[in-house]
Amino acid sequence: MDTVLVTVCAVEGSSMRNPGTIMGVAEDGSYAGSLSGGCIEAAVVAEAVDTLRSGEPRIVRFGAGSRYIDIKLPCGGGLDLHFQPLGASDLAERCLQSIADREPFSMALAQEGASHLSDWRAPSYDASAGEAVFGHWPEPLLAIVGHGAGVEALERMASTMGCISRVYTPDERVVDALRNGPTEVIGLERTSETGLLQSDPWTAFVFLFHDHDWEIDLMARAIELPHFYLGAMGGRKAHAVRSEALRARGISEEQLSAMKAPIGVFHSSRDPQTLALSTLAEIIRTYQDTDFGKALG
Repeated sequence: MDTVLVTVCAVEGSSMRNPGTIMGVAEDGSYAGSLSGGCIEAAVVAEAVDTLRSGEPRIVRFGAGSRYIDIKLPCGGGLDLHFQPLGASDLAERCLQSIADREPFSMALAQEGASHLSDWRAPSYDASAGEAVFGHWPEPLLAIVGHGAGVEALERMASTMGCISRVYTPDERVVDALRNGPTEVIGLERTSETGLLQSDPWTAFVFLFHDHDWEIDLMARAIELPHFYLGAMGGRKAHAVRSEALRARGISEEQLSAMKAPIGVFHSSRDPQTLALSTLAEIIRTYQDTDFGKALG
């Protein structure tokens, strides 16, 4: 089925979505994603279907300053949208491959078409030339290391939010519970299996061990691996003991101070679901506060 990729190039006034946001529209009028609170989606779909008929990319203004005087945004602002028929282009395939490989990439948009760029570039839009570039960073990946119901609760909440997770656990019950789901589950037999941990700069390490003897070897390794977040369950007393053990492994004060412990945006969470909510909120907030998170707008 033929599809059009719609990208927000510019926003005037307030808007629910930032420049670089995308929406896919199929020839039958079905679509994925959204560009507003629902006030222009029907018009965007109609424009996309018309773009498929012409086979040519276009940039269209909606809201203030648009040729469609009957389509207004409640905020009084405007959106410049780029419509790219995908056709036989490999644009979607290349973008999806970058996403699967967890590699930064960009899309360059122009009146004559769109292209995939194999690096991240700062967002830009030249309305007079009809050209734009938007970079995309990998989504956060949660590396959940631990045992117990909190591991399952966090994995399920992260999946509901569309986050990718990877679970490392010695808990056979957790392995069985998550075995047939979308998340990769890696069983741990010994605390020394630190070589199983994998990460990239967009990884959040979450340690959910009630038995803190399990975590020191694994945590020392995680601290040395690329990540944007590392947090651990347990109170201040448990964290003080943990910190001493990590210092003995050569972990610096700077590295220890970067650790989130107690974990979460609100502490003393006593049930798995509340702990998962608190932890995921802190991870997303930390991601948004990073340089790459801020670059997403």
